[in-house]
Amino acid sequence: MIIKQASFRFYAELNDFLKPSDRFQDITVPFKGRQTVKHLVESLGVPHPEIDLILANGQSVGFEYLVQDNDRMSIYPVFESFNIAPAAHLRPRPLRNTRFILDGHLGKLASHLWMLGFDATYMNDCVDDILADISQSETRILLTRDRGLLKRKQVTRGYCLRSLDPYQQLLEIMRRFDLKESLQPFTRCMACGGLLYDVDKSSIYQMLQPLTRKYFNSFKQCTDCGRVFWSGSHSQHMQRLIDQLYFDLD
Repeated sequence: MIIKQASFRFYAELNDFLKPSDRFQDITVPFKGRQTVKHLVESLGVPHPEIDLILANGQSVGFEYLVQDNDRMSIYPVFESFNIAPAAHLRPRPLRNTRFILDGHLGKLASHLWMLGFDATYMNDCVDDILADISQSETRILLTRDRGLLKRKQVTRGYCLRSLDPYQQLLEIMRRFDLKESLQPFTRCMACGGLLYDVDKSSIYQMLQPLTRKYFNSFKQCTDCGRVFWSGSHSQHMQRLIDQLYFDLD
């Protein structure tokens, strides 16, 4: 079978997924037969949900495009915070109601997202098949460090976290999806992510410890799990983290 070749160039953070010797330069990719651009970019290690624009010889194409001999392919990352029209995005943009689903290794990041008021689904025992299906059916951005998970066909929105540190992961998400103006702190349950609502002290009085009954009067309750929250020392700690986040995002 005749061996063909095409030139690939990846831009910005997509280079994080490439071998160091291939980053920020043209890559010659040999291939046989009929190969889609999706197959070839993922064979190089780049998950397709990280991609929002593909140019073949300067023309916008989709993932199903069959790469031709001597094609020049330019691959760009997801642009969440600005418009690249009239080029054809590979998925609907932008995601106005940003929602997430996290894999089982990202529990601390899930707590951070709930603290900031984001709609984030997290189940620590959820298998990859279900994560991918929920991401597709509920239009949620799949957050993971597993590149293989992001390469699944049904995953169209996703992000591969670079850092292992939960706070640095949070900064990545805030910057990548331009979410600084979308924060709504203390509006979701820190146990399950459900929405909180104001509740009268008398209605949850029996759920409170004696000192809490004595010193606190304002309470919120989770619509999903029923857990009760008030502004104690834990709130002060979270507020310091939020203040640091705003500082780091400036």
